[in-house]
Amino acid sequence: MKLTTAQALVRWMLAQRSETLDGREVPLFPGVFAIFGHGNVLGLGTALEEHRDEIPVWRGHTEQGMALAAVGYAKATHRRQVGAVTSSIGPGALNMVTAAGVAHANRLPVLLLPGDTFTSRAPDPVLQQVEHFGDATATVNDAFRAVSRYFDRITKPEQLLSTLPQVARVLTDPADAGPVTLALPQDVQVETFDFPESLFAPVTHRLLRARPDRRSLTDAAAALRAAARPLLVLGGGVRYSGGGLRAVEFAERHGIPITETTAGRTLVRHDHPLFAGPLGVTGSTSANVLAAEADVVLAVGTRLQDFTTASWTVFSPEVKLVTLNAARFDAVKHGALAVVGDADAGLADLGELLESWVVAPEWTGRAAAERARWDAHVDGLRAYESGVPTYAQVVGVVNELSEPRDYVMTASGGMPGELLGGWRATGESTAPSMDVEYGFSCMGYELAGAWGAAMAHDGLVTTMLGDGSYLMLNSELFSAAFAGHPFVAVVCDNDGYAVIARLQEGQGGKPFNNLYADCRSGHAKPPRVDFAAHAESLGCAVFTADGLDDVRVAYAKAREAAVAQKRPAVVVVATQPNAWTEAGAWWEVGVPEHLSGRPAYDDAKPGQVRYLGS
Repeated sequence: MKLTTAQALVRWMLAQRSETLDGREVPLFPGVFAIFGHGNVLGLGTALEEHRDEIPVWRGHTEQGMALAAVGYAKATHRRQVGAVTSSIGPGALNMVTAAGVAHANRLPVLLLPGDTFTSRAPDPVLQQVEHFGDATATVNDAFRAVSRYFDRITKPEQLLSTLPQVARVLTDPADAGPVTLALPQDVQVETFDFPESLFAPVTHRLLRARPDRRSLTDAAAALRAAARPLLVLGGGVRYSGGGLRAVEFAERHGIPITETTAGRTLVRHDHPLFAGPLGVTGSTSANVLAAEADVVLAVGTRLQDFTTASWTVFSPEVKLVTLNAARFDAVKHGALAVVGDADAGLADLGELLESWVVAPEWTGRAAAERARWDAHVDGLRAYESGVPTYAQVVGVVNELSEPRDYVMTASGGMPGELLGGWRATGESTAPSMDVEYGFSCMGYELAGAWGAAMAHDGLVTTMLGDGSYLMLNSELFSAAFAGHPFVAVVCDNDGYAVIARLQEGQGGKPFNNLYADCRSGHAKPPRVDFAAHAESLGCAVFTADGLDDVRVAYAKAREAAVAQKRPAVVVVATQPNAWTEAGAWWEVGVPEHLSGRPAYDDAKPGQVRYLGS
């Protein structure tokens, strides 16, 4: 079939199918986010227009926002579908690099298709081309190499024959999942080649379930049998394998308390008697207490990021760490006893080896007892009489009015600690209902990612963010309103970057450049943003609230309006800048010796576990 490079790429994308966790067959690429420029409008743009009825193309308003929407889509579909994003060369391409970092850090698949400079070099330097004096082959797209799981620059059409199978591999392999970047030079996009028809034969990509090595399973089973106080830590890999139900059944069978990481949050019902709460800095004291006492930790589907491990101070130095992970890269970290394989299949195999082994009931019962203390603490934080509400109180209202199939998300600032530590999940283990982007902590993901999640998720999506994130990246509110994708955004205005101000001042630093009151301004009375008016101008339904009772009314109305009007609904509420949910865990940040926080740093640092050993 004689096709241009761009036409062949689009036809191949249309032929790729995916099997969801519940067995349905869906397009691997359900849509494309596009902003066209001279580097992609006639090549890839023309090819997409030819198939406009087969693959939706959504027009965004920032390349970063579109790519973040694709990331949010991948998370909401548990990595079973992939958003593609195209831009022109130059600033459009570079705008996507941040989103590639988000996808890379969070192990989420996204296909990035930036235009690139002419391979012929006939018109050099073309508009937006960056010239490197010592390397004529370098373009701005080389910036993607550091944040792509797979990178290629297509300089001849026939290169697609070898690179496209690798693209599919990375986007669908649980061990390798992450962003793929195909740089597409403007002239090569329209160059033709006789492609074999077999390239466009339909292919269904099914979830790979690698079975762990029997010897490593035997060693893991022996470690658990010898444990008196084991702890099960569930991460995002459990979610992506569809292993939530298996994990809970495994814990129930053997009486092991359960905790969750950021990516694994809401895998377990909050009221489950084995649920000890979320782990780490933004988790709960209940889970952290059990982690400190545990003698064996079975960490499933997690890379054990520093917020989860409290910079590696949450576990006892004598703990034995067993990791079950699809990626060997993550499984072998920290000297763990590594079991490499699918979370769902691995837990099934491990359970068979453990047979009827059960933990002493005294340890099993600690989960509910410690979580009850944490719940009472959160209840106290949510209690309200009057005045400006706190983040915890606003989260409590959203939690109370949400339904089991709803989906809540956030990314940066103080809100991750509130959602992770305070949210009480009511859904089933097979349908996680939270996306906290705290692998890259990207301000602005909250709105753009919500657009993508709203496309993918059956229930209503609610995203929660601060005023700083809103100002960082809000243009995709209009994209979602224009496209007709409803979600609710709860904007908590606390007058600046309040959570960083807390870190700054909590370590003894002077208030500086975070809250607006501590920033340089050329005005005696600096201007303020009218978030309600701004969101309304972007096509959103808007509701304002002055107190917590107003939040309850406004959020209920926003839920109704979003669905009825098929557009985002924004709730704006002023919140306190100095009230937070604290799990009592340590997080390592560099503290200068002259600040008051340095003695506490020096006290905590020796308790940091560097290498556990197996």
